[in-house]
Amino acid sequence: MRHRVSGRKLKRTASHRRATLGALATALLKHKRITTTVAKAKELRMVVEKMITRAKHARAADAKAVTGGDRAKKFVEAGGHARREVARLVKDREAVTDLFTVIAEKVATRPGGYTRIVKLGQRYGDAAELAVIELVDFNAAQESAAKKKTAKKTAKAAGKGSPKRKTAKVKKAEVPAAPKEQAADASASA
Repeated sequence: MRHRVSGRKLKRTASHRRATLGALATALLKHKRITTTVAKAKELRMVVEKMITRAKHARAADAKAVTGGDRAKKFVEAGGHARREVARLVKDREAVTDLFTVIAEKVATRPGGYTRIVKLGQRYGDAAELAVIELVDFNAAQESAAKKKTAKKTAKAAGKGSPKRKTAKVKKAEVPAAPKEQAADASASA
């Protein structure tokens, strides 16, 4: 029986599982949204949320960092240890830098729940349950919808609605008459 045994094995050895989760975490931090299986997404959520929390706390400690003193002490106080801990799993330096600057800044006020998992259905080849895992504060569709709403509100406030177009009505008798007269003049002169 596996009572109270947490985590999924994902049919991998411990080192392979760690490498898989590290690669998925790197991809998620770089692209902000990835598609994977539901089981991997749920395992990845646990790993990435701990990383983001670590980065967020390091950013808060960085703001309180003491000036002066030796360099190593300042580095550890300014989140150097947290960076090393994250870099054990995420091998891409750009992803780590992005996590500690852009992502940590954006989620600074959020008390957890940094990721969202949306189930997509079954994969065609093997019927595996697929899901999209994304960082909540970096949802592009949500941001574009918010921009559209604000654009509509500003347009309404500025012009109190869009002006109606006035189209010129053309009489049906005048349009065909002009070509016929030109054709009659052309045949008469010939």
